[in-house]
Amino acid sequence: MKTNLHALIIGATGATGEPLTEQLLADERFDKVTVFVRRAIDTSHPKLTVHIVDFDTPDTWADKVRGDVLFGCLGTTLKQAGSKPKQYKIDHDYTVNVANIAHQNGVGQMVVISSDGANPNSPLFYYRLKGDMERSLSAIGFDKLTLMRPPLLKRQNSDRMGERLGEKVLTVANRFGLLMSAKPMPTDALARAMRQAVFADKVGVVDKGEIWDLAK
Repeated sequence: MKTNLHALIIGATGATGEPLTEQLLADERFDKVTVFVRRAIDTSHPKLTVHIVDFDTPDTWADKVRGDVLFGCLGTTLKQAGSKPKQYKIDHDYTVNVANIAHQNGVGQMVVISSDGANPNSPLFYYRLKGDMERSLSAIGFDKLTLMRPPLLKRQNSDRMGERLGEKVLTVANRFGLLMSAKPMPTDALARAMRQAVFADKVGVVDKGEIWDLAK
């Protein structure tokens, strides 16, 4: 795998995308970092290019999606989105649309956040959504596609009640040596694993245990 890479990021203002952006800017293997965001960000760096875009009008920015590897960090909650169709649009449609554009523009690799339990046939909406996303991305034809299925993520100042409760349960379980690979993962650790996945041999689904190994 060559170095002096050009990284592209969607979801750079999110819980994982933000530390990923910072890590890529500090990583000497990446010469350029281009982010596509819906609002301005405070970060400034010689390696960084910021494009403020409307994901509903790709014709206005599609020609800028050019580089070596695309990182997909877009994601929202049902509460934040307001409805299941709107959540599907953000998590699936926007991600897949950008991935298609990137592939058409010669980007050969993508690393994307999915979910432990992703399954297009799941009776649960969120897992079905992520399963659909994985299936759609797999059909695009990237030279290398890495689907990260992390455990529960530990976000700073999270407003997601279910995640906070789940984190407490798993933290207690891990005090007794249980569910070690499923222990809550800080989002900066997931970002580190995504960055390392670019250079790893693993292709396709990367489960939570493998993500912990990459994050070391």
